[in-house]
Amino acid sequence: MRPAHARRIARLRTLMATAGARGLLVTDLTDVQYLCGFSGSNAALLVLEDEVLLATDGRYRLQAENEAPGTTLIVTRQLVAELLTAAGERGVRQVGFDAAAMSVASWRRITAEFSDVDLEPSDVDITGIRAVKDAEELASVREACAISVRALARLLDDIEVGMGEIEIARRLEWLMGLEGAPDRSFDSIVAGGPHSAIPHHQPTDRPIAAGDLLKIDFGAAFEGYHADCTRTFVVAAEPDDWQRQIHAVVAAAQTAGMQALAPGVSGQQVDAAARAVIQDAGYGEFYSHGLGHGVGLQIHEVPFLG
Repeated sequence: MRPAHARRIARLRTLMATAGARGLLVTDLTDVQYLCGFSGSNAALLVLEDEVLLATDGRYRLQAENEAPGTTLIVTRQLVAELLTAAGERGVRQVGFDAAAMSVASWRRITAEFSDVDLEPSDVDITGIRAVKDAEELASVREACAISVRALARLLDDIEVGMGEIEIARRLEWLMGLEGAPDRSFDSIVAGGPHSAIPHHQPTDRPIAAGDLLKIDFGAAFEGYHADCTRTFVVAAEPDDWQRQIHAVVAAAQTAGMQALAPGVSGQQVDAAARAVIQDAGYGEFYSHGLGHGVGLQIHEVPFLG
């Protein structure tokens, strides 16, 4: 097992020991990737006190052997069934699982089939482990952000009045690839003029015009880790007074939020510091979302600010 994954498994086992769990079934694919490195689309993991078992189907045998060394690989189409059978064979009669990652229907079916192994919801929180990034993860996130910034800088040299939102979005994604991103974090949002007021606008063929506010929400993915960047510009014109005013309010709110960040402060407290600036400026009714969120193997993950 690679050192980073071994450290994560060790942290997980500490939580398992505290919870009195001898076995933990992991079915969330992002958690599986985080714990052992396997990035295929069909997998489950069983973490025991002295062994980690990875189950996937035959399509991913070679990928699993390459990405998840040090795990006991089980190639099967019956992922959970085979892992619970393996737990029973090793004398483990009770296995915990993340209730948020398994439907009630699946749990009922599995427990009806495996009376020898008790499958019960666990209090072990893998997302809490993932929230604290190690040095390798931070490096990947930073590179994803750097790629995003470089691609945007190149895009700004190419944008012209009359270009459509879709054209701009596709060009940005192409530039992120040229800058070294194997993939994008999500479908890029390019929103011009009145569309810029829609937080998750789907790009259209609407051409951008001089004086438009142009909002670009985008991000590169690097080694599985995501960037999430949003920038707003005025197209081919000096900003109007109302545009400058809104920008100043948002910038002040961002500064207030950053100043409120500190160990032990809740996400709601940080959000409140930024939200107060926007409310005091008279724009509170238009601020309908949270201040921010963590990024990592998923584009939205803990901690959440709001």
